[in-house]
Amino acid sequence: MKAAVKAQLLANLKALNLSAMISQLEGCLRQARESSEDYSEFLLNLSEIEVATRMENGRKRRLRDAKFPLLKPLEIFQFEAAPDLDTRLIKELAEGQYIKEARNVIFLGRSGTGKTHLATALGMEACRQGVRTRFVTGCGLANELIEARDEKRLARVIKRYAGYGLLIIDELGYVPFSKEGAELLFQALAERHERKSIIITTNLGFADWTQTFGDPTLTAALLDRVTHKAHVVNCTWESYRLKDTLKNK
Repeated sequence: MKAAVKAQLLANLKALNLSAMISQLEGCLRQARESSEDYSEFLLNLSEIEVATRMENGRKRRLRDAKFPLLKPLEIFQFEAAPDLDTRLIKELAEGQYIKEARNVIFLGRSGTGKTHLATALGMEACRQGVRTRFVTGCGLANELIEARDEKRLARVIKRYAGYGLLIIDELGYVPFSKEGAELLFQALAERHERKSIIITTNLGFADWTQTFGDPTLTAALLDRVTHKAHVVNCTWESYRLKDTLKNK
């Protein structure tokens, strides 16, 4: 390739913000010369590098924006320690069809059974598949909504939470909500009903959710929405953390 042509090509790629193609241009040119590639093969190889780089950068950005407390992929989950877990269902969920169908997933069980790990792992898979995801605790979301209401920006915050392709609410039920917190949380979740998916982890059975939300009528309405066509995973096995503690002692 002539120097002038190469310089203009680099300038064009820079103008188009094709940074991966710029960084790999020399290598692709060398490969094309050595293997006698035609122009179409050269352009295909170079463009595939740009596409792959953008996909990977997008995945990293979605993982960062999701605000996971820890990155725990499905590959490191201790399935052998969860004998009652339907592994087939978990692998199906990892494929993301429930998100396309706007169905919810509820992990229900005692503390330490890996509910948060499973929710995070599914969230990471969603990020990999191009789904905008947000991880938040139940208390964190309620407090954010109360603060937004006090600052006259509640509608904007609810709209933002309604826009995520997947919303993960962790530790729902660990701490009771105030009356206003429960009502605002209901409002935010109602915006997503049959539109976008929610993953919930909770240590309470459905019959005990009134302990968290207070108002029986509101609780019944919320349960009606979040459990509608939901995948409910009962985590009935022993606590990993308790087992490790007893083992170490």
